[in-house]
Amino acid sequence: MKIFADFHIHSYLSRATSQHMNLDELSRNAKLKGLNLLGTGDFTHPIWMRELKEKLEPLGDSGLFIYNGIYWMITVEVSTVYEKKGKARKIHHLIHVPSFDVADQIIDLLSKRGDLSSDGRPLFNDLSSPELVEILISIDKNILIIPSHAWTTWWSLFGAFSGFDSVEECYEDQIKHIYAIETGLSSDPPMNWRLSELDRFCLMSNSDAHSPWIWRLGREFNAFDLKEISYYEIADSVKKKDKKRFIFTVEVPPEYGKYHYTGHRNCGISLHPKEAIKLNNKCPKCGKKLTIGVLQRVEELADRPEGFVPKDAIPYKSLLPLYEIISYVMEIDQLYSKKVMEEQDKLIAKFGNELNVLLNAKRDELLRVTNTKIVDAIIKTREGKVNFIAGYDGVYGKPIFDTSKNEGLEKREFYAKKEAKSLDDFI
Repeated sequence: MKIFADFHIHSYLSRATSQHMNLDELSRNAKLKGLNLLGTGDFTHPIWMRELKEKLEPLGDSGLFIYNGIYWMITVEVSTVYEKKGKARKIHHLIHVPSFDVADQIIDLLSKRGDLSSDGRPLFNDLSSPELVEILISIDKNILIIPSHAWTTWWSLFGAFSGFDSVEECYEDQIKHIYAIETGLSSDPPMNWRLSELDRFCLMSNSDAHSPWIWRLGREFNAFDLKEISYYEIADSVKKKDKKRFIFTVEVPPEYGKYHYTGHRNCGISLHPKEAIKLNNKCPKCGKKLTIGVLQRVEELADRPEGFVPKDAIPYKSLLPLYEIISYVMEIDQLYSKKVMEEQDKLIAKFGNELNVLLNAKRDELLRVTNTKIVDAIIKTREGKVNFIAGYDGVYGKPIFDTSKNEGLEKREFYAKKEAKSLDDFI
């Protein structure tokens, strides 16, 4: 059975999230996207937990649940803030659990360390990463703990301003219970492959969606091919880094992420790491410290050259959301556009879901539904032939589909094996 899963999302009870982040809207949009498994997110929040227990039906003893035609896994992201070696550490962790009973035990223990009702993504002061893992594993060894968006400048394992220089430094003796890391929007597998210490970990990809719309939900996800759908099968395939069961991830090109380049948003300064280093990481306009981007952070820690591919690397595919491809082609620079939605909806109505449009629909089939410029952009995205103005300091990157506009662009390069043209090519 093919499973397309986005495990890292948030409910309407997390800060800075859409009020539409409810089970009905999430499941509706998951179908439009082409996903069939979602993480619940936010299970430690009492209101959200009550809704989950009321609506989710157990899928036998599989450790998964079903609602509105979508499979669900119980998940939550938590923040730990503590001092280590004279530096404040702010790390986000994604937690996967196999039952409400296990979730309730986690809630009971974590409620003693912080206020679970204040935010769907609870924050714990003076709780270290190793302590968190130790608490969780003492409850159930089947719990999966994964460092979220591991490279993001703020709130991450390798974060330039709040993280560590290695996974072991972060989790210490509890590293034995860490099997994967989340790449995040500003990094992709080739960037992570440059660190030999990460070879032992499975690379996972999720959206961290704060709204349910399909240009956010599932913009990054994980694909599995399972004989039997269960929490335990998924967890085991991650722990064993099993390419037969964990078959690929879908990633947003990292240049599109908000923290890929080093820069200073207030001054409009965006710099490749080489240029930032020449400036001693100081803004050339105001002289203040630059926000170190993920690409520079990888360069600081890498012990391999660009282009290295580990033997057991799980394949990946880079994609952009269909809505955003259309909006850039149509040069409509706004969060919501009726014209863009109409064009997106036509394509989804014809091909069933967004992933079929982006990965499977043939050029001549697409041309029967939409115009040549949009079709060209979809094919370029599929083949990894899109240029970018890289994102920096909280500013999203910008894809450029017109190759005549080359000034200030970084050409997208792929280091994995030849890119597959469809889901079937991976499977």
